Amino acid sequence: MAENKTIVPQLLVILMVSMVAVLARSHIMGHEMLVDTVLFPLAGVGLAIFLGLRNNAAYAHYVEARQIWGRILSAARALTSQVIIYLPADGDGFERKLFVQRLIAFVYALRHQLRRTDPSADLARYLSAEECQELRGMQYIPMALLDRLRLMLARAGRKRGDGEPLLWLLDGQVSELAAAVGGCERISNIPVPSAYGVLLHRAVYLYCFMLPFGLVADLGLATPLVCVLVTYTLFALAAIAQEISEPFGTDPNCLALNAMTRNIERSLLRFTIT
Repeated sequence: MAENKTIVPQLLVILMVSMVAVLARSHIMGHEMLVDTVLFPLAGVGLAIFLGLRNNAAYAHYVEARQIWGRILSAARALTSQVIIYLPADGDGFERKLFVQRLIAFVYALRHQLRRTDPSADLARYLSAEECQELRGMQYIPMALLDRLRLMLARAGRKRGDGEPLLWLLDGQVSELAAAVGGCERISNIPVPSAYGVLLHRAVYLYCFMLPFGLVADLGLATPLVCVLVTYTLFALAAIAQEISEPFGTDPNCLALNAMTRNIERSLLRFTIT
């Protein structure tokens, strides 16, 4: 599993500590290391509850982010379908192909904004050089693109003369995309408080370092194996919680934003009028 790569050093350290406990038979520098085994079930229950709460909070962020991107897909598909069917053709002044291209560019711009990467290469595939230059200096490129989509819809509606109800319908889909941007920014800018992660890591480290000295009297040579298994479970859960608490990152357990973006792109490209 991917999380193994990040917790291997911790497992090796606990293995060495366990071997020291076995070799010393709980005696270090002539003094017996007495660790009451009654403390470990009590501490383990508390640690398990704390890990569960931390994982639930992190998973809630992950699930919400996944649902938001699902809404982006649904709203983008619906908006594109409605524009293609209800609004006049290119010859009547509405550039449907440009509309779809700007919508795809919006999806890529949002992904790059969440990951704090440069969107220039992806935007250049769908927008003109002049428009890319205009957007480059803007702080919120996704919202700027949504504003341009709204402007296109408003102009088309004014040209129809009787298009106000239709404009309300189309603007509702644009508003859904804008709400999705706000939801993504809230998750990205307000992560799970780091104090929980710091306290959790300290508690896990302390528990795992003390565990061999509490088990060696009963388990003997099996102490390293049991301690490594327990340590693997605790550190793996902590590592996964850390990754999914930031769902827009690039770690293996984060959202597959690259695949999700390409899926939206393919869904919208089938509407493109050449």
